[in-house]
Amino acid sequence: MNKRMTTGPAIIMLVIPCAILVAFTHYPAVMALINSFWNNASSRRPSRFVGVENYQAMLADDRLAQVLINSTIYALGTVPLAIGLAIGMALLVNSRLPGTAFMRLSFFLPTMLPMIAVANIWLFFYAPGIGLASQILGIFGLPSINFLGQTETALGSMMFVAIWKEAGLFMIFYLAALQSVPTNLKDAAKLEGASRLRVFIDVVLPLLRPTTIFVAVNALINAFRLVDHVVVMTEGGPNNSSALLLYYIFEVTFRQRDFAYGATLTVLMVVLLGILAVIQFWVLNRKAHYQ
Repeated sequence: MNKRMTTGPAIIMLVIPCAILVAFTHYPAVMALINSFWNNASSRRPSRFVGVENYQAMLADDRLAQVLINSTIYALGTVPLAIGLAIGMALLVNSRLPGTAFMRLSFFLPTMLPMIAVANIWLFFYAPGIGLASQILGIFGLPSINFLGQTETALGSMMFVAIWKEAGLFMIFYLAALQSVPTNLKDAAKLEGASRLRVFIDVVLPLLRPTTIFVAVNALINAFRLVDHVVVMTEGGPNNSSALLLYYIFEVTFRQRDFAYGATLTVLMVVLLGILAVIQFWVLNRKAHYQ
């Protein structure tokens, strides 16, 4: 009797989170897959099954090809740079320099701001002629640049905003990992005559690989997930030069009201993220060191 009374609440506590996960994660993904095989309904006719027509349209979509190229460049640029900057900031905060508490707060502050607020801040920074970026260029005698209005600089400007926003959060993870590295390993390497750089490369960096796996997966997901700054700053322009995959899904689904094609693009994004996550775990986890 007592055993049944103890296992009953445990089962309920297990079932409820699983039900929430299925309802808010798996069910929408399955419905998106189902809807991708149907066309849009209208007031005059219901939706009908069209098979793979939406996927054929996706393969012939020239704008989608440009969006995928932008998303690839965006991910390849933001993920490693944000991780490298986070490691550098964590090393600086973990040092014995004065003012590390203030530096930690300063580095983490952008993470606490909503992405829409960050985008508005950087809109003033990039404003041609009057923004801080133009003022800095003017000091060196360089002409003002419309960073968000040119196809050559729009995507790079968006990447810089994302790196500034995300690096502070990743710094916290690396800081915790650095503080958990055994000091006797570093002391032993120093006794062998290793420099501080060799200690970091040969001792500390391998022990940071589990953290790097976690951070890299989250950074990659954020590269595809964050779209607020695109909506506020460029709306994918100019000439689709800063349009990312999630923004394209948002535009197709909610502005063009093409729900069937939006579901097809959603399936594409879920598949891409799943493949990339598996590759990351498989490649990075092979050489990860766990204690």
